[in-house]
Amino acid sequence: MVEQKAAGFESSWHLRAAVSRYIARDPRTGLPLSRSKAGGGRNLGPLTPELGKWAVLPLEMIIPLATSEIKAAEIPLGEGGGFATKQDAIVALHRVREEELDLAHDAISEAIDEDDPRLRISAILGLPRMMLRRSENLMYQLVVRLDDPDPTVSDLAWETLERIAPIFPSSSELDMEALLRKTSKKQRDRAFKVLKAISKEWVEAGCQHIESLLKDEDVDLRRRSAKLLKVITERGGAVGWDLIAWALEDRDAAVRSSGADCLPKLASTEPRIAAILVEASLGESDTSVRMKILKAIKSLDMQNPRVARLIIDGASDNDVRLRRACISQLSAVLTGASLREAAGELARTETDPDLKRQLMALAFDPEMEGTEEEKNRFLAELDPVEDENEQPQLQISGNPPQREGHKQEQGRQVDEELQ
Repeated sequence: MVEQKAAGFESSWHLRAAVSRYIARDPRTGLPLSRSKAGGGRNLGPLTPELGKWAVLPLEMIIPLATSEIKAAEIPLGEGGGFATKQDAIVALHRVREEELDLAHDAISEAIDEDDPRLRISAILGLPRMMLRRSENLMYQLVVRLDDPDPTVSDLAWETLERIAPIFPSSSELDMEALLRKTSKKQRDRAFKVLKAISKEWVEAGCQHIESLLKDEDVDLRRRSAKLLKVITERGGAVGWDLIAWALEDRDAAVRSSGADCLPKLASTEPRIAAILVEASLGESDTSVRMKILKAIKSLDMQNPRVARLIIDGASDNDVRLRRACISQLSAVLTGASLREAAGELARTETDPDLKRQLMALAFDPEMEGTEEEKNRFLAELDPVEDENEQPQLQISGNPPQREGHKQEQGRQVDEELQ
């Protein structure tokens, strides 16, 4: 039992080591891809099947049971008792000792193509952990199972791909371009879930796929990929900015709308870029997209001279919606006399009654135009002036003044007390 647990620990160590050694690379250039998170090793929990007899099957029984050399294997009473089947052994193949790894890899590769769907399911369940130790050809076999005639097998294959693809985003066996272009809506939905998982973990890989999709003539692909832009907005760098700009210039309003959704988040990380994109998009013709762009103005850096110019110019635009958005921000980019002067000039030409009232309120100078009470608030307070006729009061401290004859009375009292 001690030997078995030690072997299990060694197997787990090999898995973690495999994860730490793996370097995702751009399949076109071979250069390493940047990962979204820095730091320690991956959490293997999501890759581990639900605990069962496979987890306590004695190591020496795994290969014989998975390859049908034996029909069943007894589980020790201390581990729950009962018997493990071939299905349990297939799931457990990733647990074998290093010297049996080649045999285990071959066994799971054969099991995933078995006629019995229960065995194919067991192989898919054990495949993620096996791929961390020996991955050759297994990704390809998993992709084949995406079209399995048994819906249970197919569903499990898609779920597994979503979990394993972020670990192997540059696998030559994973043709994401083909998966994303599946004609079936259900399969395309699933493929984009996989791409989203990859983009969260490996932003460069995500950007590469989104770039290709945004150039596609299929508007559905452009719409779906544009919705993923929010995933890469903060970490996509210059490539991500370009992708958002492309989306904002797309001929389809839904694609442009998804691009506009990225502007507030972009403003918090790259305010200068966000200001440029907002300014370039002010001519948007679609009402709903234009409203998103106008709302994004509030997220911009008001200290940026470019943003200040954008707001001042927008306050006199022909579109009342743009004027309303910009007038609401005038006091954030102008102050004092500059604000009053600009607001007064705008008020003279403003035709919307509500906006005219707002501008007149901004242009109002209580120091010059207010009531006497309002004007007096701006007058400096004067220092108090003493009245020359007022007699200074003597400071009284201690006992009050003594009247005449007091000492004599006090002396008599003392004499009487002594007698």
